Amino acid sequence: MATFLGGKSLAPGAKGGFVRVRKRDLDKLTTEVMQLREFLPRVLNGDLIEMLHKARAANTMKENFTQEQEQLRQECLHLQSRLDAVQTECQKEREEKLLLREQLWQSGAELQQQADFCSGLGSAACGLLWSCSSSEHTVTAWLADGKLQSFLIVAAQTLESFVRSLDEEVKMEDHNSQEHQFVLAVAGTITNIAAVTSGRDFLSSSAHVLLDTLMKLLELMKPGVFPKLKVLMLMALYNVSISVKGLKYISENPGLLPLIWTLLDDGDWEVCLHSLRLLQSVLLEEEVLLLLGSSLLDPDLQARIGRLTSSVQPSLRLAAQQTLEDLQALQQVPQSQCSPSKT
Repeated sequence: MATFLGGKSLAPGAKGGFVRVRKRDLDKLTTEVMQLREFLPRVLNGDLIEMLHKARAANTMKENFTQEQEQLRQECLHLQSRLDAVQTECQKEREEKLLLREQLWQSGAELQQQADFCSGLGSAACGLLWSCSSSEHTVTAWLADGKLQSFLIVAAQTLESFVRSLDEEVKMEDHNSQEHQFVLAVAGTITNIAAVTSGRDFLSSSAHVLLDTLMKLLELMKPGVFPKLKVLMLMALYNVSISVKGLKYISENPGLLPLIWTLLDDGDWEVCLHSLRLLQSVLLEEEVLLLLGSSLLDPDLQARIGRLTSSVQPSLRLAAQQTLEDLQALQQVPQSQCSPSKT
């Protein structure tokens, strides 16, 4: 069978593998080949160059990512190292804190033991002083020794520290506590010193800080709180007021009458009684009456005293009646003799 190509037949058995093609077809084929030779490199080279650029950019990005990854890994290792160091230090500080807390607890326990010991010692020592101070000879000997001033300074500081602590923490009155007995003994000793003529003269002239402290503390203490301590401080002020010099100094304090007014409503009958006794001592001195002026005629003061005249306590009722009579006769100087108080 014959084969047709380009319109020509190719005889079977043709030799040499030659094919006859039309010149027109050959020219067309030649033109197409030349066109391919001309345009194909351009297309291939542009794509290739673009691919090469992309490959190069991708390689650069890969290198950058690799470097950043390595940098991040180094930073992570550095942070991990710092974290380990901080955790080690934190653990060390935690152990030191626990140790310090244990030491603090032990120190606190030891300090409390020492405080209890000192409180017990102070209570016992001041109890002895309180007992000894009831003797006039002992007080005279103390004055001659010249060391009474230092005791009065410490006593004022002790009383002030105790009274001010009442506002910082709630304290139940325990009359058997060493601290309470300690401050009572301090106040009682001061009262007995003031009961001796030489003692109150010394307090009137050389213990103004103590006298001011007593009045200030009586003002700070709330009604009904530690009445026995209030009574001892009022007795000390009353004993000092028996001295004209002492009475004048106490009366010059602008807080004296407001203090007495407040204490008259304290609620404890002994506090009220000794407040009245202090007021009676003020009413005995004509010079003091001139100093206080019309403040003694305040209706509120007389009203408070008038309420006490109906007290069930005979001594308080009698003192209130006498004080009212004194207020009604301010122009007269009573001749009754004041006697010192001892505890």
